[in-house]
Amino acid sequence: MDELVEKVKYALADTFTFALKAQSYHWNVIGSDFPQLHDFFGDLYAELQTGVDDLAEQIRQLDAFAPGSLTRMKELSSVQEDDLIPKAEKMVTNLITANETVLKCLTEAYEMAEEEKEFGLSNFLQDRITAHKKHHWMLKATAGQKS
Repeated sequence: MDELVEKVKYALADTFTFALKAQSYHWNVIGSDFPQLHDFFGDLYAELQTGVDDLAEQIRQLDAFAPGSLTRMKELSSVQEDDLIPKAEKMVTNLITANETVLKCLTEAYEMAEEEKEFGLSNFLQDRITAHKKHHWMLKATAGQKS
């Protein structure tokens, strides 16, 4: 069970960092597609923030404490941060990569939850995976790529 809790903490940190990246892009995007990307990034980070809160609550339901500091989130997250503000096109491809990282972690947590017979958690993770598959499709379409 401890391993499952840790994996969900990684999923939380990855989702948190992905949300922060989307929010930063929402604030800082410029260019001819500004209105569309500004709105798209805003919708994305809002959905991700809900996911962050729900993941933290799942950790509490496992009788553990959710990480609550930027330092701890950074230690746990595999999502790469940006040192500089990228161009709009790179923002979208960076978000694709971040989403793939989150999807991988969520899938691993889901498989562990199934093995541990934590079916409520696995159902929740399945819903998060579905949300991130939709993000994948929408980000790829925005980048002009087939998903």
